[in-house]
Amino acid sequence: MHILAVDDDEPIRELLASYLAGEGYRVTTAQDTASARQALDGEPVDLVVCDLRLPDGDGLGLVRQIRTESQIPVIILSSKDQDVDRIVGLELGADDYLTKPFNPRELLARIKAVLRRVSNDARPPRNADELRAVVQFANWELDLTAQRLRGQEGREVELTKAEFGLLAAFVKRPQRVLTRDQLLDLTRVDGAEVFDRSIDVLILRLRRKIETNPKEPRIIKTERGAGYVFDAKVRTV
Repeated sequence: MHILAVDDDEPIRELLASYLAGEGYRVTTAQDTASARQALDGEPVDLVVCDLRLPDGDGLGLVRQIRTESQIPVIILSSKDQDVDRIVGLELGADDYLTKPFNPRELLARIKAVLRRVSNDARPPRNADELRAVVQFANWELDLTAQRLRGQEGREVELTKAEFGLLAAFVKRPQRVLTRDQLLDLTRVDGAEVFDRSIDVLILRLRRKIETNPKEPRIIKTERGAGYVFDAKVRTV
């Protein structure tokens, strides 16, 4: 069986390749979405282990593409352990979800279970419209795959790449105080080029777009001396 392991962390790629090869699997590794797509276009792959944090894009987008175009089972492997991430990944069609740090034996057991489960399953690729991961908060609806923000009555609000990256980081971690450095790192992971104090500028821009009164924010609140908190209930649709 041929497994594609996609992770931007070289030690983890080496661990997966060595351990799974020792269990009799043929393993191809990829460090980003571009090399993963190249591998998928090559020899047939029986299962994909995919990290959500990839340097050239969100792993969820890769999962969505895989599930739209093929029947290849996918196990999400990521340090993100928030409910929204897990739910979104599973709604996109991932077959299982394991958080880091992980026990290689547990991953192996999940791989075997998934392969058994799908061995006789001739499931067709799902329509892309059915794979759209959407979350709601306050009076807003955020499409995490199409990267679109809509208000009441379907009114769409344009977001820059950096604004979307920051908002996505917030909705995946509601009711948590996030420091500027954490937001900077999370936004970079989501693919946007954001630098230090520009986080504050992005916060102001987002508030103007989603707050009823930007001067008295109720969604993105400032925790003085600590950072920011997304103080809105988030639910998946």
